[in-house]
Amino acid sequence: MIHPTRRSVLKTSAFLAYCCMGQFSAARVLQSESGPLPVTEIDDGVFAFSGADELMRAQNRGEICNVGFIIGKEAVAAIDSGGSVAEGRALIAAIRAVSDKPIRYLINTHMHPDHIFGNAAFDDAGTTIVGHHNLPRALASRGDYYLQSFRASMGADLMADIRIIPPTQLIAGEETLDLGGRPLTLRAWKPAHTDNDLTVFDQKSNVLFTGDLCFIGHLPTMDGSIPGWMDQLEPLKAVNARLAVPGHGPVPSKWPEALDDERRYFEALARDIRKSIADGVPMAEAVKTAAESERLNWQLFEEYNERNATAAFAELEWE
Repeated sequence: MIHPTRRSVLKTSAFLAYCCMGQFSAARVLQSESGPLPVTEIDDGVFAFSGADELMRAQNRGEICNVGFIIGKEAVAAIDSGGSVAEGRALIAAIRAVSDKPIRYLINTHMHPDHIFGNAAFDDAGTTIVGHHNLPRALASRGDYYLQSFRASMGADLMADIRIIPPTQLIAGEETLDLGGRPLTLRAWKPAHTDNDLTVFDQKSNVLFTGDLCFIGHLPTMDGSIPGWMDQLEPLKAVNARLAVPGHGPVPSKWPEALDDERRYFEALARDIRKSIADGVPMAEAVKTAAESERLNWQLFEEYNERNATAAFAELEWE
């Protein structure tokens, strides 16, 4: 566990950084550039940071997803590096606040910038980056676009150190990484949120890091396949976890109850889109009202639902 004094230091540095910005949010505290992320120890040796339900921007330093780390007898594994090199460095600082063991692995759960923009922070740590076997191709295809498209919202200073760094250890099915008496089961999933989703299951604590296969509060975003995602909810639910660290949402969350909200959303979205297709409603009109019944249940509904509906329409019309 984090010593109470150390936990207080983490929270204080975060609070001071936030006060300097002259902004207040009961749900969000920003960290200083040099301070560690204010992680929570959710089980013995399992730590996680809860990101903000916001869009990536300079004010939040890209810290919008949940990241974490697991400590074994011999080494540490970080799960996702965050939305900037600054966040990646803060994650390393959080690790170093509780352990001097080598950071052997950085596990990227998928390709999106909020999860991989901090990879370059781990360059000097001698860390092996691990990811889905499709992840290098996805980053090669999207990387330059990500670097350009986030420059305006994140600002030149935060973007300056960010580089697209793909994994060198690839997972094609299910493999185990051992941190020393602490085996982690990594599983590569079929196309769902993306075509490169990876989960991390800590066998000692029965804590599952889901990546963005699980959203709570923050509207799910689709960059893969809605039928694929829906089809994999059952095998995902079958993972024998006790707690979960979702890609976005409360840390920790009960498992498998953590999947309930997104299942309901997908069912509503697919149902509405299929009805529009059957009724001959053009896509441009159908996407404006799809899953409207879910609007009040999610953060960022306005920002992402129409995009989800467009992707779902394009896929489902060919069923």
